[in-house]
Amino acid sequence: MKAFIVDRYGSSDGNVRAAEMPEPDVGPRDVLVRVHAAGVNALDLKIRDGEFKLILPYRPPFILGNDVAGVVVRVGTLVRKFQAGDEVYARPDKDRIGTFAELIAVHENDLAIKPKQLTMEEAASIPLVGLTAWQALVEIADVRPGQKVLVHAGSGGVGTFAIQLAKHLGATVATTAGTANVDLVRRLGADVVVDYRKEDFESVLRDYDVVLNSLDDKTLKKSLTVLKPGGKLISISGPPDPAFARELGRPWILRPVMRVLSHRIRKAARRRQVAYSFLFMRANGAQLTEITSLVDSAVIKPVIDRVFPFEATKEALTYVQKGRAKGKVVIAVRENQKETS
Repeated sequence: MKAFIVDRYGSSDGNVRAAEMPEPDVGPRDVLVRVHAAGVNALDLKIRDGEFKLILPYRPPFILGNDVAGVVVRVGTLVRKFQAGDEVYARPDKDRIGTFAELIAVHENDLAIKPKQLTMEEAASIPLVGLTAWQALVEIADVRPGQKVLVHAGSGGVGTFAIQLAKHLGATVATTAGTANVDLVRRLGADVVVDYRKEDFESVLRDYDVVLNSLDDKTLKKSLTVLKPGGKLISISGPPDPAFARELGRPWILRPVMRVLSHRIRKAARRRQVAYSFLFMRANGAQLTEITSLVDSAVIKPVIDRVFPFEATKEALTYVQKGRAKGKVVIAVRENQKETS
């Protein structure tokens, strides 16, 4: 099958190339999916660059890609939730990435039926950012009606989804955005928009219950000042904390390292009587099914910046790396083709 693989770690786009790869093995609980579309994420760039090579088991050459929408080709002998012909989408488990390919095998627990009203490209834009927003705002923060939530980088992939989800949960939502994206984030439901080109968010926002950070350490530290005592600072851009090491299942190796990396922000958070959490989202088909219901009822709508053809996957990565995308960038792997098994 055709795929885009990482030959060696590094920031050059020359480290990603098209290649012929063997079709994936299908275990008894796996679902083989013919990929129709794949979302492109900042995470793909971080994996390509080797930022996670000490904690995640990617050994070059490996296939890149963390979002998929497609059609079930066949299922493993123990699979009961899906059958051939089902239209599905997923964020595969972190140990089984590889959606920039014609086929991928996904564990049935990580898979969900695709939202009915969405195209494959629209569906492929959702899993990683949708699950990130869900796990931050529902699972960790337990956002309640009347609370105040700040979502940084509101025009980005996670931001566009998180604003809509936080509004659905009943929160008053603030976000940061550039001048060109103010109207976009307002349409998505942001109640307060801080144009970072004109003002500093920490000087205008106060007494927030939750901050979802996807930006740099400087922004992370400033975010503490807008939280009220008992608030929660959740970061998807680091630094990782000891709880993340426990999730990886190798605490005896990683917990001391994670404790050191996150020491300063955790200490600063304690001084302000707020909680700090690092989130590296998990694959979760059940949560994705919850998200599907919100999409099918038009509570949340995907925001797509551009769709690239499969052969332009490297160009799609370069575009995402520029950091200007409004919403998500998607690769059409199987554009305008009828499904055959």
